[in-house]
Amino acid sequence: MASIMLQGTGSDVGKSVLVAGICRALANRGLSVLPFKPQNMSNNAAVTADGGEIGRAQALQALAARAEPHTDMNPVLLKPQADLTAQLIVHGRVRGTLGTADFREGRRPLLPDVLKSHARLAARCDIVVVEGAGSPAEINLRSGDIANMGFARAAGVPVVLIGDIDRGGVIAALAGTRAVLDPADAAMIRGFVINKFRGDPALFEDGYRAIERLTGWPGMGVVPWLAAARTLPSEDAVVLERGLGARAGRRLIACPILPRIANFDDLDPLKAEPVVELAMIPPGTPIPAEAALIVLPGSKATIPDMAFLREQGWDIDILAHHRRGGMVLGICGGYQMLGRWIADPKGIEGPPATIAGLGLIDVTTRLSGGKTLRAVSGAALGTRFGGYEMHIGETHGPGAGLPFAVLDDGTLDGALSLDGRVIGTYCHGLFADPGLRGALLGKLGLASNGLDHAAMVDAALDELADHCERHIAIDAMLALARGAAT
Repeated sequence: MASIMLQGTGSDVGKSVLVAGICRALANRGLSVLPFKPQNMSNNAAVTADGGEIGRAQALQALAARAEPHTDMNPVLLKPQADLTAQLIVHGRVRGTLGTADFREGRRPLLPDVLKSHARLAARCDIVVVEGAGSPAEINLRSGDIANMGFARAAGVPVVLIGDIDRGGVIAALAGTRAVLDPADAAMIRGFVINKFRGDPALFEDGYRAIERLTGWPGMGVVPWLAAARTLPSEDAVVLERGLGARAGRRLIACPILPRIANFDDLDPLKAEPVVELAMIPPGTPIPAEAALIVLPGSKATIPDMAFLREQGWDIDILAHHRRGGMVLGICGGYQMLGRWIADPKGIEGPPATIAGLGLIDVTTRLSGGKTLRAVSGAALGTRFGGYEMHIGETHGPGAGLPFAVLDDGTLDGALSLDGRVIGTYCHGLFADPGLRGALLGKLGLASNGLDHAAMVDAALDELADHCERHIAIDAMLALARGAAT
C-alpha cells in the first residue's frame, strides 16, 4: 500500500495543483496512480461514475492520473450551507449535517470510512497520492482530525509539507508548523517543498537551508510559479478573479459572487475566449450596465443566496439588464432564482423558508426529495452537448413547457423565456462543450474560438507534470512511499 501525502502550511498553498501534477507525472512514467483526499470542504463538486459526488479537485486529479473519478477518492465531503452548518457527504451520498458544535468530534467516527476508501484505492494501483486539507498547524482542530495527521498516522502514510513563498513568511510557516506539532505528528513529515516561487531560486538558497536546519526536514524542491496552472479548474471561491470591465473588442459576461456559490468552474471555458471578458462581481459592486450576459451560478443554499442577491441590489440590476434587451442565464440554483418562488419547507438547505425569485421565467421550485447526481447528454440550441446534474429540488410551471434542452433519456431540462433572452438549466458544464458554447455566444452576436476546453486542461496537466519532474524530487517521494509500504 504505497502512498505519499502532501499537506500544506495553510489553505491555498497549491496542494491540489501539485497533487495533480505529481499524479500526471507518475502516470506518464507508466505507473498506476490514484488521488485521494480524506476530507474536503468545498461547494465545487463533480459527479462520479459510481453515482456520487466528490470535490472538484479530486476529479481533476483523477483526470491527471488518467483514472475514472470515484467516490473513494474523496470519502468525506463537507459542503457549507447557510446556517453555520455543512452538508455531510460520505462516499458520495448525503449522510446529514455537521455544525460548529459538533464539527471537531463529529468527524472522528468517519475515520474508518476514510481508511476503508484509502485501502480500496491502494489495492488498485502502484501508488496513492494523498492531499491534506488546510494545515496540520491548526492544532485546535487536531482532536477528531481525519484530514491531516489524524489520517497520516492511522494509515502510516509519510508526509511532505508544502509552503507557499508567494504569500510571504514561508520560513516562519514551515518552522512554525514544526514547532507547534505534537512530536509524533512532526515525525510523519519527511520533507518539504517550496511552491509558487517567482524569480531566481538561487536567491533563496540560504532560506532553503535555514528551513532544513530549523525543522530537521530535507528540502524536496522549489517549484517556480507556473502560468499554465491558471487553466485548471479552481476549487475554492477565494481564488475567483474580480475583473469589472471589458477590454477593447470584448463583450462583458458578468457573474455575481454569491456567498455559497457552487460549481463556478462552469465559467472557466469563457476565460479562453478572446471575444469575452468574464467579470466576477464581488459584493458591494453593481453589475455593470454594459454586460451582454449575466450568469447566475450554482448555489449550495439557494434561498439565502437569493436573499443576498436582493440585499446587494443585484435583482434591480438584472431586471434592468433584461428590460434593456440583455440576456440572463441561470445554472442550477441560478435557474431556480429565475422563477417566481423557491420553497424549502423541510429546511433541507437551511431554516424552512419560501422566497420570491426574479420572475423572469414562469416556474416555481420546491426543495425536497433526494439529490439528483448524474451525467447527462442531449441537444440544446441546435447542437449536441454533455454535462452533469447536481441539485436538490424540482422545478415546474408553464415556463418549463418551452425547455432549454432535450436529454437523451427523453426528459426535458430547464426553460426558455418567451422572448428567448432568459435561459434556465439544471445542466452544469455547458460552456466546456465547444458546440454549445459557440451557440450561446452566437446569441450574443459573438463567434467562439471553438477550442476544446477538455483538451486545454489535459495539455495544462502535461505541462504541470513536466514542471513537477523538473523541480520536485519525485524519486525521493516514491522511495518514501515504498519504504513506508514495506
